[in-house]
Amino acid sequence: MEWVETTGKSLDEAKEIALDRLGIGPDDAEFEILEEPRTGLFGRVRGAARVRARVKPATVRPKQDRRNRRRAEGKGRGREGSSSADTNGDRESTAESGASGRSGSADAPSGPRRRSSRRRGGGQGSGDGAATRTAPDHASSTDNTPAGGTETEDTMSDASSTHESAPVDVASVQTAAEEFTNGLLRSFGLTGTATSTVDGNEIEVRVDGQGDGLGLLIGPGGRTLLAVQDLARVAAQRRLGDHDTRLRVDVAGYREKRRAALEKFASHVADLVKESGVARSLDPMPSADRKIVHDTLSGIEGVTTRSEGEDPYRRIIVSPA
Repeated sequence: MEWVETTGKSLDEAKEIALDRLGIGPDDAEFEILEEPRTGLFGRVRGAARVRARVKPATVRPKQDRRNRRRAEGKGRGREGSSSADTNGDRESTAESGASGRSGSADAPSGPRRRSSRRRGGGQGSGDGAATRTAPDHASSTDNTPAGGTETEDTMSDASSTHESAPVDVASVQTAAEEFTNGLLRSFGLTGTATSTVDGNEIEVRVDGQGDGLGLLIGPGGRTLLAVQDLARVAAQRRLGDHDTRLRVDVAGYREKRRAALEKFASHVADLVKESGVARSLDPMPSADRKIVHDTLSGIEGVTTRSEGEDPYRRIIVSPA
């Protein structure tokens, strides 16, 4: 992932600007502090804070071999079933002996109950003893399991985890993103085609078509487009286990038009702030729009920017430098 270097009056401000440029939250970022502000005479702060940030690399969870787990569960159920069968058989034989004892001494009402209760206790003890006697047999069968089977299962698990950790082919992610977007167009009944281009690790899916129906996929302020982009990332990147590429979706060139409009708007706000000397607060924006504003105003002298609030109400403050 590429590093982004930002500066600010404090470390927090520099980190906030970096998060806006990356378009991510604090939990998904990795920071390196390059320079901290120094405290001068009378507690005045001298210099600026400078940090580097990037998207935190995601770790791939190893894939569990379900076949081995099912095989182990089947063995466990087989052992439990045999143990319970032996125990139930001993209990049934004990119950039959108790019944024959009761029929032989029917003339004594109180005696048979005591003897039968004692026999029931003995039957339970014999059942436990049977279960105890069968345990070494199961243990011996487990101990006699060939070592080669365990090594084979470990080798399969290592191979599966190695396969999971291998990087995913960019072409596979590109194809999956195109198929999902074209399927979405068919589901909405819209006339259009999704094509994609690859530049290094960046994939851009572009939807082109005729008519005004594609505006349904954009929505007010591009919010529906952001949702479509998130769904495409789930269907392509997360499903395939890709953590290296960056996927973007654009509909009818909306992103370029939006970028041009935001750059013009940001320049106008910068002129107003420099003329009046008063800071201005902009309306809440998505992280992608805030990044465009930050990038535009970073090249204009006389103004500084910072972000305040929490998403989705996070906004940019433009102040005189």
